[in-house]
Amino acid sequence: MEAIGTLAGGIAHDFNNLLMGIQGRTALMYLEIGPHHPYGEHLKGIEDCIKSAVKLTEQLLGFARGGKYDVKPTDMNEIITKSTDRFERIKKEVAIHLTCQTDIWPVEVDQKQIEQVLLNLYVNAWQAMPGGGDLSIQTKNVVVDENCKRPYQLNPGKYIQISLTDTGVGMDKATQERIFDPFFTTKRMDRGTGLGLASVYGIIKNHDGFIDVYSEKDRGTTFKIHLPASGKEAVKEKNDYEKVLRGTETILFVDDEKSIVRMGCQRLERLGYKVDSTTNPSEALDLFRSKPDQFDLVITDMTMPQITGDKLVKEILSIRSDIPIIICTGFSEKMNGEKATEIGATGYLEKPIDRRDFAIKVRQALNGK
Repeated sequence: MEAIGTLAGGIAHDFNNLLMGIQGRTALMYLEIGPHHPYGEHLKGIEDCIKSAVKLTEQLLGFARGGKYDVKPTDMNEIITKSTDRFERIKKEVAIHLTCQTDIWPVEVDQKQIEQVLLNLYVNAWQAMPGGGDLSIQTKNVVVDENCKRPYQLNPGKYIQISLTDTGVGMDKATQERIFDPFFTTKRMDRGTGLGLASVYGIIKNHDGFIDVYSEKDRGTTFKIHLPASGKEAVKEKNDYEKVLRGTETILFVDDEKSIVRMGCQRLERLGYKVDSTTNPSEALDLFRSKPDQFDLVITDMTMPQITGDKLVKEILSIRSDIPIIICTGFSEKMNGEKATEIGATGYLEKPIDRRDFAIKVRQALNGK
């Protein structure tokens, strides 16, 4: 698992940069020709392939140390309710029975990764019930103290427990011992990579939690997840920016990849913004220093030669403390949403960046949201 984590973190940044370049060019072509052009269907197919590649990267990042991107206090009942609603609409043959404890304790998690965990477990249960069946999901608050039997050195304290029980075919002990191994699968080659449950394990471990499994052949399977509770209040989702918004402000765009700079500038200019750009962070700093009041927003990559994104943020803020800055990364152990806020950045984006998310985050930063 440690070796896979090192590999995942090492390739994710470059791989996500490549995906962002492909995604950006595809989006721009699609905007030019529209959905009714003969090539529109093929461009949509490319976007679907990119989404699949992003999901694969996200699964690999489940193993990476520090692979959490955007951690915030979260109400797990809300996440589970929304994810089960979506899954039920797709897989109607699975009857989901949800029992949520009221006043569930908040947990500090990367919501997208936890949604990935839940989806992988739902799919695993569905595949174990080929003729349909029942999936029971329960949340509750639990306290682990010094006198409790603590599996795998679970630290004492408050936790929330998520239990998922299916009525499927179950597993023998030999299979149970290997289900969290990367690339181990009992499915046909065309049914999966064997990364689903392995990434579940990595993500939960990265959140200082624990996952256990109990199963018997022909008697179903139960997964139990423990996540440490947070003393912070859960952050409510905001829906203020449902539409892609435009603007006329001036933006400084910095990334060491030429293709990403070209694509980023074209996206921003299509939204009405004026853009200065560079692939050299030292040049970006000189440019900002020469005319600090000309820019309304700075967007910078994290992993760059000479000056990394976090250092560039600090230098720019020392020149003008009120300038909003968005920091982007394909993957870096040194940067996530929480760390971006700590160094003074206004926003944080993961590559490859969806064009709608990009426009929304830019508008939020400029509006001071």
